[in-house]
Amino acid sequence: MEKEILLISDRESFMTNAIKDNLKGSGFDVSFCSPYVNELTRIPAKPIVLLYLGDYVEKVGEGLTFLKDKITENEARLFVVGSYEEIKTAKGFIPDALITRSFERPLNVKELVGAMNEASEIIEAEGEKKRILVVDDDPVMLRTIKGWLEGSYQVTMVNSGMNAITYLAKNKPDLILLDYEMPVVTGAKVLEMIRSEVSTASLPVIFLTSKGDRESVMEVLKLKPEGYLLKSMTPGEILKALEDFFIRQKSR
Repeated sequence: MEKEILLISDRESFMTNAIKDNLKGSGFDVSFCSPYVNELTRIPAKPIVLLYLGDYVEKVGEGLTFLKDKITENEARLFVVGSYEEIKTAKGFIPDALITRSFERPLNVKELVGAMNEASEIIEAEGEKKRILVVDDDPVMLRTIKGWLEGSYQVTMVNSGMNAITYLAKNKPDLILLDYEMPVVTGAKVLEMIRSEVSTASLPVIFLTSKGDRESVMEVLKLKPEGYLLKSMTPGEILKALEDFFIRQKSR
């Protein structure tokens, strides 16, 4: 597999050129662009993105928001380099859950390139894994579920129902784990939207819910999902439930 990476910064400098040269020396095909929407739209999607920050970060909120959406849609790995304050500012536009790893300056370039190589190897290995989209408004729950599943599945996370719909416009996961009790756009509404579109109607959905009483479970099941998982279940129980689901799906 060809190793590709997009390097983003406001300008090419001694440090970005050093990073680029080291990445190329490690076998990467490196594309460079500035953090502005009109530039980002011209560059094809890459599996790994390196955002090199500077004092420009407070001026490119629109570009960072656009980048956040593209990272989600394309399931890219995002790495960020900058000062503590620059990284903090960037995280105001790009949720921490979407950032694979951050590096504070002064930068160890060899360590950075090593992380890029590890990401490339993971991407290649994940090509054979089932793809699961996890939708939950709670960032702690997102990170927790990802930690439980990422050894066995290719996991993508979004933090709202509308972000899920945006993602599904271009991506078709093997399963959607959907939080039932989300604000603004509830899990029930998201499922309704998924079922209303021909391109997504057949995608399997399993609800995530924190309520295990009979009345709440019956409300969930009325919507006819492929099933439901309680958030109180252990990691082993959730992994077993997903394994059983994919076995049943394969036998159909």
